[in-house]
Amino acid sequence: MFDKLFEAQQKAGEVKKRLDGISVTGTAEGGKITVTANGNKVLQSIAIDEAFLKEADKEQLEELLVLAVNKALEQAENVNQAEMASMTKDMFGDLGGMFGK
Repeated sequence: MFDKLFEAQQKAGEVKKRLDGISVTGTAEGGKITVTANGNKVLQSIAIDEAFLKEADKEQLEELLVLAVNKALEQAENVNQAEMASMTKDMFGDLGGMFGK
């Protein structure tokens, strides 16, 4: 029992490291705002096109930043879930057969 728990902790640590190395992006306004995050849902950078920044008003910029951040975090969540599902399947196999699926 403790062996499985220790193995799970090790695998989770490996997945976290792998997710740290995966970058995802969210964009808004045709790429004029780009937000980069890692697979652990940590924002890495925000880039705003200089010409767009000069012409955008505060409210527009705020709305588009939220949009780009949410897109990046959604991508990170998708990657995160896929990695966790893969880890779980590797550890426990396809348990669906146990339940008639």
